[in-house]
Amino acid sequence: MIKEKLSKKNWFIITLFCFMGGIAWNTENMYFNTFITNEIYADVSQSAILGSMEATTAVARMVALSAVAAVITTFIMGALSDKLKNRKMFISVGYILWGIVTAMFGFITKDNVANLFNLTDEAKILGTTVWFVILMDIVMTFMGSTSNDAAFQAWVTDVTVPKQRPFVETVLSVVGTISSFAVTGVGSFAQAGTITYKLFFGVLGLVVTLCGILGLFLIKDPPRTLQINSSSNYWADLFYGFRPSVIKENARLYLSLASFCFAIISFQVFYPYLLTYIQYVVIPDNGGVENILRVPVIITAIVVAVVLLACIVFMLKFSTKKKGFCLVTGVVVLTFGFFALSTSTSIYVILLSVLPVVLGNAIVNILFGATIKDYIPEGKAGLFQGIRMIFAVLLPMVIGPVIGDMACQHAAQTIINEANAEVIVPAKDMFLWAGIVCVFALIPLYFLIKKGVDNKTSERESAA
Repeated sequence: MIKEKLSKKNWFIITLFCFMGGIAWNTENMYFNTFITNEIYADVSQSAILGSMEATTAVARMVALSAVAAVITTFIMGALSDKLKNRKMFISVGYILWGIVTAMFGFITKDNVANLFNLTDEAKILGTTVWFVILMDIVMTFMGSTSNDAAFQAWVTDVTVPKQRPFVETVLSVVGTISSFAVTGVGSFAQAGTITYKLFFGVLGLVVTLCGILGLFLIKDPPRTLQINSSSNYWADLFYGFRPSVIKENARLYLSLASFCFAIISFQVFYPYLLTYIQYVVIPDNGGVENILRVPVIITAIVVAVVLLACIVFMLKFSTKKKGFCLVTGVVVLTFGFFALSTSTSIYVILLSVLPVVLGNAIVNILFGATIKDYIPEGKAGLFQGIRMIFAVLLPMVIGPVIGDMACQHAAQTIINEANAEVIVPAKDMFLWAGIVCVFALIPLYFLIKKGVDNKTSERESAA
């Protein structure tokens, strides 16, 4: 039986591996994209771009294929971790290899790729380098999804009970945000050229690897993992979540996933392009970094942060009584924030618009994260990680960046690179498209609330 209170050791493991996993994921999701624009496309000619692909298209393809790899990996490894009853090795060894592959990205350059494949045509060198980055991203995703999405998420489910999960999800969300800030703080130096991407990827990859080594000594599989019934057929287990009877019996789980999916798709419309947007649109439109770092802007940012924290705390406390209401509020507030961001590139408008975006995103991620874990059938956490990944990763990361690429190409905002070639960069229009997508999250959420969002019983039990 799992205790109502998590041990200090488990809290440390959850916090550490969430933070380090966030380091790796944010490096991939945020800075591989700037790496493509700032390094791979920095000095290529217009003919090379026309002979291969635009930078935003390269990012969209990388994100989409990474998502496919993540979902396939989670299906296979999630069920396998159930079958072998061993989350520890999947987490620890996965983190070790995850860090190593991250560090290797710093060695990808057009010159190295040209020498490796004996290429001389500039368009072929550009295209091959982009696809080499995408291939390495897929390998990294395999490591990350094995260790984090398949094993770590299932381990967290195994060591917690429904009463603990909203708080645990809050901690995971806060720690994930902190890791994002940490990566952004270090990555800004790489983005500005102060340090090389090789050093940036190398250092962050090293700390993730060290975390995996530490996990070999810290992590212990709980009784719930060891007692999993592994007598079923492994290949049948891979498709367990697709069975109509399983979907019907766990309708609330799938409605939660569907609503969550639309919210994440809306976020992925702009997220892969966000740092490039800030670098090439927001900063120039506001007169440079020195104007953005003025005292009035800093004071506004601090006020927004304080109000945001107070609102998140209030909504999470209120959600214990009215979870459905808070989920609807989160989606509506998130949508409003997207529409506000699409109106202007002014730093003050952006700071005020960030308030509803971050607030809505926090509520949606925390409450849906806890709700989804609650609705996963007992003892089947590994089997459902792949299903979760379809809704939380595959569909959002395939659909979202494509919509974002369409928005960027439709706006046709460009910069001139070192070779005097026009390179398309993100535009504020992508936030408008994100807001439109987010509205659709309300449809499955309506049916979920109708069925009783706070009811933890299965459809079969509630019908009995």
